Amino acid sequence: MKNRISVMLVEDHPEYREAVEFALGKQPAMELTSQFGTAERALRSLKDAKNRKVPDVILLDLNLPGMDGLDALPLFSSALPDARIIILTQSDREADVLKAITLGAAGYLLKSATLRQITEGIRNVHEGGASLDAKVAHFILKTLKTRLPKGEMTPVLTERELEVLNLLAEGFVKKEIADRLSISTTTVVTHVSHIYEKLNATNAPSAINKAYRTGIFSTRNAD
Repeated sequence: MKNRISVMLVEDHPEYREAVEFALGKQPAMELTSQFGTAERALRSLKDAKNRKVPDVILLDLNLPGMDGLDALPLFSSALPDARIIILTQSDREADVLKAITLGAAGYLLKSATLRQITEGIRNVHEGGASLDAKVAHFILKTLKTRLPKGEMTPVLTERELEVLNLLAEGFVKKEIADRLSISTTTVVTHVSHIYEKLNATNAPSAINKAYRTGIFSTRNAD
């Protein structure tokens, strides 16, 4: 018998947690192995993974007390690179949708989704697919058609900007980048600002994601 899909739920409303727990409890191929009311508690639990089953899929709310879901998303991705993250929220704001997808969410479901749709979404992302609310999928498709009518243009970065972006992708902070390139931290900050502007990115993860999507890294790292 195949291992069941283990799910972590990060949701601050007890009643909704109970509903999701009930739905997963009826799925023989799934199990809710942990649930938390805040992202901070969920992240702390991962440090003691010896006594806790590592989740295959994380259901993550956005509007949480303390750290919100969008801020927590890259932290979960870093701590559990093999886990798939589904945003499960009431927010259908375009900015939230795009940022979540840019940060690597494998799915985006609204809480108006049925419990069956949620369990199907978990199954889809676990198998390597994506899970999007119909309204969200329609919005993303419309956005792509509007913004990229002739194909996305590859932004032109200078050689130095490419070096800085590559080091950001490897996990170096600005001070470390400055030391490695023998330039000042202020100069690195300036380069990063230009990179964000050219890639239309708000942070390092979204800039790195855009670099891969537009072929900047794949072309540069082909050798």
